[in-house]
Amino acid sequence: MKQIAIYFLLVLCLYLLGGTLFAQTQDSYDYNSEFTWGINKNSYGGLIGGFVFKKARRIDKKVFESFGLEVMNVKNPHEVRTQAPSSGNYFIYGKSNYLYAIRFQYGRDLVLFTKGPQQGVEVKAVFAIGPSIGIVAPYYVQVDPTGGGQGYYTVNVPYTPDITYGQIQGTGSLFEGLFDSKIQLGANLKAAMNFELGTAKNQVTGFEAGFLLDAYANTVVLMPHAENRSFYPTVFLTLFYGSRK
Repeated sequence: MKQIAIYFLLVLCLYLLGGTLFAQTQDSYDYNSEFTWGINKNSYGGLIGGFVFKKARRIDKKVFESFGLEVMNVKNPHEVRTQAPSSGNYFIYGKSNYLYAIRFQYGRDLVLFTKGPQQGVEVKAVFAIGPSIGIVAPYYVQVDPTGGGQGYYTVNVPYTPDITYGQIQGTGSLFEGLFDSKIQLGANLKAAMNFELGTAKNQVTGFEAGFLLDAYANTVVLMPHAENRSFYPTVFLTLFYGSRK
């Protein structure tokens, strides 16, 4: 909860910053479409939560129709990287599955403030909704099958609660369990504020901050001995770049 509160404060600060920097002129320039991509940080992700892609086109003077795609790595808040004493490799003890969220979004961007050429900030209110596809892939660990914990010989196996802490020598290969994945279907809903700070007419640079709810039909088990859920409410910050015409 403390982390989520920090994110909400960050969103508020960014909104106030956008209002302070805003400078509107009568010579604002128009555009009809834009494509952006960005790097996302959120309260259910790591250092980098994932990547965001969006295409928007004008349907009214102040309204854009948007089509979005998000690819995220969703983590359990209780995940902690620890180091195996014998090998020195890192792993997450108690983690049994990855959750890769693929979110499709359809929405509206409402222009609240326009900007003048090479100055000011364009501010939009962003709303989107759409289906989510959760790819639940097993988390592989390097295990010493002899139980000696020396790490001279290891095999990569999916983590289960039967594997003891001392047996684990590290994490398996990246995406190793992807072909053993299971699919979880769900939906997502997003509300955010978008701040475009670029000075070039044909380029887009800025950030988006807000709230997103990702919900699945069934509970997604990421850590068997921790709280698992089917609803993932998150606050996020996305830094984006793109082009418009």
